[in-house]
Amino acid sequence: MAIEIERKFLVTGDAWRDATATYYSQGYLNRAKERTVRVRIAGEEAFLTIKGKSAGASRAEFEYPIPLWDARELLGLCEQPLIEKYRRKILFEGFIWEVDEFLGENLGLVVAEVELPSEDTSFTLPEWVGEEVTSDARYFNSNLSSMPFSRWQKAS
Repeated sequence: MAIEIERKFLVTGDAWRDATATYYSQGYLNRAKERTVRVRIAGEEAFLTIKGKSAGASRAEFEYPIPLWDARELLGLCEQPLIEKYRRKILFEGFIWEVDEFLGENLGLVVAEVELPSEDTSFTLPEWVGEEVTSDARYFNSNLSSMPFSRWQKAS
């Protein structure tokens, strides 16, 4: 079984903006607590991803490339709104940080993720990384689809 171990943080400042950005569009065919099924277009590539329930910073993850045309059609079947974002990949002290600058109904949200080989792996935070939000479910992309960042103030 493939396991994803990922930590998530809010982003501060602009030092991360120099990295090349790729446009992502993704949607969810299923957003149950026990599993999510995601369709993603990243630039000119497309993927179908199944993720299990989170346990700390870990969860099962299975990702498969699919034809771009199929992904475009599948996005039409996904729950709305779709997640739209620019992703930048930044190598920092041996780890690749993925910085997501959200668009659409999540405009204004910027989150950084780092995948780790184990939950107890130590790493150094880049200067532009702020508060950790790994266990805050509001920041899961699947939840940003049902309760976008733009609605958080209104819901409080």
